[in-house]
Amino acid sequence: MSNPHTFQTKLASIMDILTKAAVAEFNKVVGDGSPQSTELSSGQTENESPNKVLEGEFLTLVMGLLTKEARERIGKLMEESSAALHLEKSQSEKENEALKRKLQLMESQLSTVRGHREGRALETPANRPSCSVGVQVGDEYRGVEIDVEEFSVKESLPNVSQHCEEDHDPQPRPAQLNSDITDKNGYILSAAVQLSANARARLLIDHQYCAEVCDPQLGRISWFPGGQLNVSVNCLDVHVAKHPDRVALVWERDEPGTEVKVTYRELQESTCRLANTLKRHGVQRGDRVAIYMSVSPLAVAAMLACARIGAVHTVVFAGFSAEALAGRIQDAQCKAVVTCNQGVRGGRVIELKATVDAAVKMCPSVQCVFVAQRTSNRVPMTRLDILLEEEMAKERVECPPEMMDSEDMLFMLYTSGSTGKPKGIVHTQAGYLLYAALTHQYVFDYQPGDVFGCVADIGWVTGHSYVVYGPLCNGATTVLFESTPVYPNPGRYWETVERLGINQFYGAPTAIRLLLKYDESWVKKYDRSSLKTLGSVGEPINHEAWEWFYNVVGDGRCPLVDTWWQTETGGVCIAPRPAEDGAEIIPAMAMRPFFGVQLALMDEKGAVITGNDVSGALCISQPWPGMARTIYGDHQRFVDAYMKPYPGYYFSGDGAYRSNEGYYQITGRMDDVINISGHRLGTAEIEDALDEHPEVPETAVIGIPHDIKGEVPFAFVVLKEDHSLEHSVVIEELRGLVATKIAKYAIPDHFVIVKRLPKTRSGKIMRRILRKVATDQTGDLGDVSTLDDPSVVTEIVQAYTRFMSQSASK
Repeated sequence: MSNPHTFQTKLASIMDILTKAAVAEFNKVVGDGSPQSTELSSGQTENESPNKVLEGEFLTLVMGLLTKEARERIGKLMEESSAALHLEKSQSEKENEALKRKLQLMESQLSTVRGHREGRALETPANRPSCSVGVQVGDEYRGVEIDVEEFSVKESLPNVSQHCEEDHDPQPRPAQLNSDITDKNGYILSAAVQLSANARARLLIDHQYCAEVCDPQLGRISWFPGGQLNVSVNCLDVHVAKHPDRVALVWERDEPGTEVKVTYRELQESTCRLANTLKRHGVQRGDRVAIYMSVSPLAVAAMLACARIGAVHTVVFAGFSAEALAGRIQDAQCKAVVTCNQGVRGGRVIELKATVDAAVKMCPSVQCVFVAQRTSNRVPMTRLDILLEEEMAKERVECPPEMMDSEDMLFMLYTSGSTGKPKGIVHTQAGYLLYAALTHQYVFDYQPGDVFGCVADIGWVTGHSYVVYGPLCNGATTVLFESTPVYPNPGRYWETVERLGINQFYGAPTAIRLLLKYDESWVKKYDRSSLKTLGSVGEPINHEAWEWFYNVVGDGRCPLVDTWWQTETGGVCIAPRPAEDGAEIIPAMAMRPFFGVQLALMDEKGAVITGNDVSGALCISQPWPGMARTIYGDHQRFVDAYMKPYPGYYFSGDGAYRSNEGYYQITGRMDDVINISGHRLGTAEIEDALDEHPEVPETAVIGIPHDIKGEVPFAFVVLKEDHSLEHSVVIEELRGLVATKIAKYAIPDHFVIVKRLPKTRSGKIMRRILRKVATDQTGDLGDVSTLDDPSVVTEIVQAYTRFMSQSASK
């Protein structure tokens, strides 16, 4: 019996060989007729240098290019390969030989298609079955007849049988994405076509080819409809088959110089052990699992283990309070929680297990809590608790992957909205993984062998897409950063870059603004020559921070990509790259839409704003693979938030400016969401916490600029007329409420006690006025005619002035 891993590698090599002959033809079909240049779906063109295209990198899905009959005919030829790719069973040598013969037929078919397009006659005897392969090119449908019975192998193609015997892939593919995607009948619906980046954009990112848009008004789309895959196979097994000892993770622990390296084989084994542990304790396909852990290889394994068995993970940032954690567990109806006894960050111990204990008391759906040991300290255990490492040690290092539909849930991630209650953003399997992998490669110019350093926490979407899924799908070495930018000193990032040889560094403007206040010697003392690309994420980066990051950290030689995207988009949507070699990068500007992302600026009446040098609401006019599919348990809320404001468009909630050159600059949020150190938080969520105080009937929270954090909350608080507590006592209790209900980072920096809030006649709070007051712009309050009582403005200004005077005297 042959080893299924070895067989998978052989088959992947064969697929590359079979389809190289068709590359030019596919490029012609999806582009402008030239293999070198293809029109992007965004309207741009790109002539790509050879070094920009990684040899044989992505298995490209072409389901949208084939008729149903063609898919069935070609699929039937590859039924046995499906079993091998899924690793469901080993193939006997006899079965392998049969598969080789069928693959030879596929090779012949591709050769025949090529010959037909070159003008040679195609002979199809009447007694032989044939099928039609259709390709949509604009409004033209091109069809060719393919004889699926018997063809001779073209001499110009490599010998298939020879390569079946070779147990190596001469050039590694960083992402054999969806190599095992099949339709519901088990047919392979993919073809390995080594395309230019432009052609790949047309095929994979363009919804016209690979998506089924069921109802754009309701945000209902399906990417690679009918396809199946397992995400963990694409992130682990594919690379273990070729490079088992390649380093997958470098865990940069809190104490510098104590990093731990984990190979792809080791990560696969821990993932399978953890997956088997979950299964043995009742976690099944479709169950939800909460992960409340600090950044570690075991946290990554927990995510991949869920993907392995078809469970849905929801990672909760390990700084959230017990009540915030409980709210997310309750909403997702999680069956299990994975956590640590404690966390370690910035030299401090964080009591993770204690937080989970308090949370699960409010969560009857939780049946078990898996506890990993991050520290040697003992913590109290409950009847629900299971020692994770002990259970994993009992399990096998193999776990058959669960085949998932392309649109099954992969994970949900909670993000703040303007209505108070956090929303569980749902991402699905194939489209999300594809988008994370493509953006990771092309935005950051990832090349095989690079060490990718994204310093985000896995509790946020940046950690999902650019610490875990994107890099691992591409076979990269990715850094897990457990510490803080200033522990034990302000040189921590750059010492880590030198020691680990990081090539791409991706971080938040908040951290950069913090570090630029220290002497440049903290940067210059470390060797940063390994750096090739810098990136910023989470919020717009200001010019001062951009210039320092580019000139001091990057020595003016590393491209700095300011990226715009959201939890809802799954990956980068606007960034300076990809672009032509030598294309300009404008400081502090996101600039260019990614492949397939069609941007639109909308005015207040819902009309598209044309031309350049204009501003408006930032929308996206067509689906893309990484697009969130829904809000868990509340699709109407998803529609109301993203699809309803501008029917037919996805509304980001951000405003943007389009320059004279056609580049995009993000101007900030247009709703009641503030961005604290790169993390979105709804003002309503903070207000809900404050309003629970018995002395406080009403509050209004706004965001104001902050030199380091970008924005911070500013609270205007109304007290009851008969309140019995001193203002200072109330404020201290309010601070504690926010820390308990949400997290410490959500505590407003300022509290101003006012008699009443500025409201319209319909009762709506005019937050615009509060922002003007809190930012000392009272000379230009704008139109206040809709206020129920304009005199309230004077009251609030006086209260703010007293507050500022008291603050200055402290």
